Amino acid sequence: MKFLDHLEEWLVTFLMGTATLIIFVSVAHRYAAGFAIPGVQDWLLSINLTWAQELTIIMFVWMAKFGAAYGVRTGIHVGVDVLINRLDDAMRSKFIIFGLLAGALFTGIVATLGTRFVWENGAHYYFFQLLGNSVEGIPEGPTTPDLEWPTWMVYSAIPLGTSLMCFRFLQVMTSFIRTGELPHHDHGHVDGLDEDSTAVDVNPYAMGDNLHPAEMTAPRGDKR
Repeated sequence: MKFLDHLEEWLVTFLMGTATLIIFVSVAHRYAAGFAIPGVQDWLLSINLTWAQELTIIMFVWMAKFGAAYGVRTGIHVGVDVLINRLDDAMRSKFIIFGLLAGALFTGIVATLGTRFVWENGAHYYFFQLLGNSVEGIPEGPTTPDLEWPTWMVYSAIPLGTSLMCFRFLQVMTSFIRTGELPHHDHGHVDGLDEDSTAVDVNPYAMGDNLHPAEMTAPRGDKR
């Protein structure tokens, strides 16, 4: 399960970072190509980056789908729980389990419909052709305008990401039934950054050498 968690995080990080880099390069290229620098301008204009916008849109869609699954696992999604938290523990647990089951049911339905859509949008043709089966009468499916990728590959983010989200709902529900706790994300916490606590009996401004003896600050109320 740890591998799946890391794969999910790596995928979202890669998509976000790469999409940001592509956008930066595309904007910088468009801006620099406007300068009439002999030789350089012609070279920049010869570089075709018309596909950059389409690719970044695709990457952000994939990032959003898998990021939603990551949000379920870590408890990032916003939930209206003012009324539920006022209930007693037994009733609160029932409502939480019902909500998680509803989320799993909804994402399961979307994943099923998405799989059917992708299959009929060209995946059927691709896999039958890959396996050497007859593709007569099976539509090849459309392609994207700039990259000319089969659209079923792009739309695969729906069944894959939503299936993972459905699994995360079931995973959180199982953990809640077993431990009674839900995942909670602390927005003020930064991974890898731990707060250093200074001991109460240490003066952080004292000089730690023989030339400047460290003197402790007297506690309040202690008159010297």
